[in-house]
Amino acid sequence: MLSTSVMGLSACSPAPQDSSVVQQQQASQLLAATFEEYSHALMALEPMRATFRGQHQYNDQLPNIFSAEHRERRRLLEEEYLAVLNRINPELLNADDRLSYRIFRYEREMELARMAHPEHLMPLNQFYNMTNTWAMLGSGTSAQPFRDVRDYENWAARMERIPVLIDEMITNMNEGIAQGVTQPRVLMERVQTQIAAHLVDDLQESLFMRPILSFPEGVSEADQVRLAERYETLLSETVLPAYQRLFDYLERDYIPASRTGSYGIGSLPGGQAWYQFLVQWHTTTPMTVTEVHEVGLAEVERIQSAIQAVMDEVEFEGSMEAFFVFTRDDPQFHYSSREEMLEDYRAFAAKVDAVSDRLFFPEMLPQADYEIRKVERFRERSASSGSYSRPSEDGSRPGIFYLNTYDLPSRPTWAKGALTLHEAVPGHHYQIALQQELTHLPDFRRFGSITAYIEGWGLYSESLGDELGVYDAYDRYGALIAELWRAIRLVVDTGIHAKGWSRQEVLDYMAANAPVGEARRVSEAERFMALPGQALAYKIGQLHIQSLRDRAEAALGEGFDVREFHRQVLKNGSLPLAILEEEIDAWIAREM
Repeated sequence: MLSTSVMGLSACSPAPQDSSVVQQQQASQLLAATFEEYSHALMALEPMRATFRGQHQYNDQLPNIFSAEHRERRRLLEEEYLAVLNRINPELLNADDRLSYRIFRYEREMELARMAHPEHLMPLNQFYNMTNTWAMLGSGTSAQPFRDVRDYENWAARMERIPVLIDEMITNMNEGIAQGVTQPRVLMERVQTQIAAHLVDDLQESLFMRPILSFPEGVSEADQVRLAERYETLLSETVLPAYQRLFDYLERDYIPASRTGSYGIGSLPGGQAWYQFLVQWHTTTPMTVTEVHEVGLAEVERIQSAIQAVMDEVEFEGSMEAFFVFTRDDPQFHYSSREEMLEDYRAFAAKVDAVSDRLFFPEMLPQADYEIRKVERFRERSASSGSYSRPSEDGSRPGIFYLNTYDLPSRPTWAKGALTLHEAVPGHHYQIALQQELTHLPDFRRFGSITAYIEGWGLYSESLGDELGVYDAYDRYGALIAELWRAIRLVVDTGIHAKGWSRQEVLDYMAANAPVGEARRVSEAERFMALPGQALAYKIGQLHIQSLRDRAEAALGEGFDVREFHRQVLKNGSLPLAILEEEIDAWIAREM
């Protein structure tokens, strides 16, 4: 139910018709209350969201988010707040509020549309595996704090609930088997391997025990003994048996029933419509599957022409295929150790930090710091090359660029520039951390995550290396290869999920068009299988942002300031691409 604050505002007596200011104030107050109440209601319904935002009032709660009851409560939540929104006349709002109104309506409508598809029947894949998330939270290196006795008690309360969620996942997967909605077998074999990594014989080796091995100051010896005993009991009698139960279920029931002849959701009941929705969900555009596929083919051809220019610059004599082999296999492009790779990335990031004012106003940079860390061993085989985790709101945890150092020959040195610019600066860290610090925005915008905008910005950032003065020829080549990857994603994601491509066809297309090792081809192909449509957001978003910059440069001529353009792109947080376009067009009109 809506709180009395929202209900009270919505029940306000209408202001006199000649009191436009009063009407605007009432509309603005109702809108702000709606956003605030929605944020609180969503965190109460899904408390881990609050934990990852650095808000700790729900740190002891772990409701069953996989249950039918939860899905119904989430649907009612979306419908209820959309109904409140319908009571507000957007014409009464100022420009900022009207923008928030439009974004909020868009997101609520898309959430309701998403619920029409049976994603709950496939609750696990190698990228979204809650058994890994719980282990990372329990390790003390993620969002769950372990600063005092209460924090330890909070996490113990959450651990007690883990079996309930695991059993609900099993229930949903059984229903998926009955309905013919299952994951590809190869993905679930990866999941099983991940779970197996947590089934340790020695509890002291478990990630869940790390906070017990290193208590913070202020925890008494008696509490340390008591908490250690409680954690050992919870692990041995509750958590690990539930993990084992899930492992056994996958091996005995689910993996034998999972898909082997098809890899895309287009082959599932209602799968073609489901995938078309996901294309629109992830790109925030009305593009069709065919349009996306054709854009991908054209971009692959364009980028390969740009790579030829780099080959000419470094005076490479031979075919592009030979250049791919050279840059993939020559020892000069290989790291000798994981630590060398990590330090090289850190040094490159420091170089970018030193020159960021060339493209960004200093006051537009986030206050939060960031770190570069290695991906944990238990998930590195299936993890992408890099990922970003936002800083906590309270400043206790920095932004984190997780760097995958698995299989060093597949992680060439020339990849560091584009990957750092994308995941850290000026990519995800600048955008996500800054958005979180825009305290004048309602929470749903500060913590919103529109993939096409966020990943589009990340990929656009990769193109800024030359303007920042941090790229050499091979860094530029690395950026082109990274962009080529995103163009290839348009082709193969649509190929898998709409055109029935096999896993091998995807791997062959990648091998024929980009210089990547087998390990990365496999992890990327399996990523596309697990996250239908998500990989489309990068290139579609980047093309959109770049086209807006081109439009602004053409319209403003010598009056164009790239720093101001970046301010305009970043100042409102993540936006659906159509709304971003309207905002940039309005700025261009004001500047002319």
